[in-house]
Amino acid sequence: MNRVTRAVDVLVVGAGPAGLAAAARLAAAGAGRVEILEREQEAGGIPRHCHLGGFGGFGLRDLRRPMSGPQYARHVVDDAVRAGADLRTGVTVTGWAGPRTLDTTGPDGLERIGARAVVLATGARERPRSARLVPGTRPQGVLTTGELQQAVHLYGQPVGSRAVVVGAEPVAYSAVRTLGAAGADVVAMVTDQPRAPWVSPRRRVPLLTEATVTQLFGRGRLTGAGLRHRDGRTTTLRCDTIVFTGDWIPDHELARRGGIPLDPGTRGPAVDTALRTAEPGVFAAGNLLRGVEAAQIAAEEGRHAAEQVLRHLAGEPWPGRVLTVQVEDPLRWAAPNRIYPAGPPPMRGRFALRTTGRLALPVLVVSQDGRVLHRQRLLRTAVPGRSLYLGADWISRASAHGGPLVITAY
Repeated sequence: MNRVTRAVDVLVVGAGPAGLAAAARLAAAGAGRVEILEREQEAGGIPRHCHLGGFGGFGLRDLRRPMSGPQYARHVVDDAVRAGADLRTGVTVTGWAGPRTLDTTGPDGLERIGARAVVLATGARERPRSARLVPGTRPQGVLTTGELQQAVHLYGQPVGSRAVVVGAEPVAYSAVRTLGAAGADVVAMVTDQPRAPWVSPRRRVPLLTEATVTQLFGRGRLTGAGLRHRDGRTTTLRCDTIVFTGDWIPDHELARRGGIPLDPGTRGPAVDTALRTAEPGVFAAGNLLRGVEAAQIAAEEGRHAAEQVLRHLAGEPWPGRVLTVQVEDPLRWAAPNRIYPAGPPPMRGRFALRTTGRLALPVLVVSQDGRVLHRQRLLRTAVPGRSLYLGADWISRASAHGGPLVITAY
C-alpha cells in the first residue's frame, strides 16, 4: 500500500485533556492547520470512562463547575473541534520518519505527516500485575483501574462479588466507588505505606497498611490473594476480583522511538519550563511527563504548551545548552526537569515534586555546584502520591555554565 505524504502546521499526538486543550488553544490562536491523532476510536482520554467523577470531581479547577468524567471529556473534545482543530480517531502513530515527521496507519491507510511543531500528549497507564512481578496463575478477575472502569461503564461487564483494591491513593478510591456501583463488596484496600493520607472514615473499607500482594490464586477465576506484612506475617484474602491501582508510568514509547531523552525520575520525556524536549520543534505535555495528575491539571498544561508552541512558530530559537534538574532521596522526581535560564517560567511559576515517604512540613533546598539558590519551607505535610510544589523564582540565579540543579528535602 502506498503511503500518502502531507504536511500540517502542528501535529498533536493524543486526544486526552492535555492534547485537546493544546489543540484548542493553538487553533483558536490561528496557528494554521492543527491536527490531533488518537489511536482509540473515541477521544477524551481517561475521563471518558470515569462516570463517578475524579477525586473531587472533574471541571472544578478549570471550568468552575463539577462534571462527570464523560461530561468533561465531551467538553474538551467539543472545545478543540469548535476552535478548528482537525480530530482524527482510530489513527496509530507507528514511528518517526525524520524531524517532526510521523508515520501513521488508520482508516485512510498509511500516511507520513510532517509538521512545523509536534506536541506529544500520549498520557500514562497503570502498571498491570505482570509489570509488578506478582506471581501466580492468570485467572479472570485481575484488573487495573482503567480496565475496571471500562468493563463497568463502557461495556457493562460483571466484575465479581468480593474485591481487593491494591493502593490507597485517590485513584484507588475511584476503583472502590466503581466496584460498589457494580455490586461488588470491597473486602480490603492494601498499601505498602505505613499510613494512607487519603483514607476517609466514611469509606468504611478495611485498610491493610505495610502489606504487599505476593501471589494470586485461582485457575479459571481468581480465588484469593496472598499478602505479606512488613513484620513477616502472611495471610490470604479470599476474593474473586483484584484491582491494581496507581503506580503510573508515562506512555513514552513514541518518545523513545524518536530518540527523545527521558527523565530517570518521571520516566517521561525530559522537558524544560516551556515543555520543550531535546528534539527541536517537539513539545510534550500532560501525564506523559510524569504519570497521573488530575485531568484539569493536564488540560492546563496543554494550554501552557500551546503558548510555547506559538512562540516557536513565531521564530523563537530553540535553546542550546540546558541545565538538568535532579532530586535526591526522599524525593522521587521533579517536573519540569530541565531549565534554560533565559526561558519562561514553568506553569503557575512552580515545579511539581513527588516524595517516596511522608515528610512533615519539609524544607526544600535548591543548589548548584554546592551553592544554595533557594530554600523554602512547605506549610503542609508531603505524602506519597500527592504533588508538592517548589517556587521557581530561583531560576534567574542559576549559572548557565554551571552544573545540574539539585533539589533536596529535609
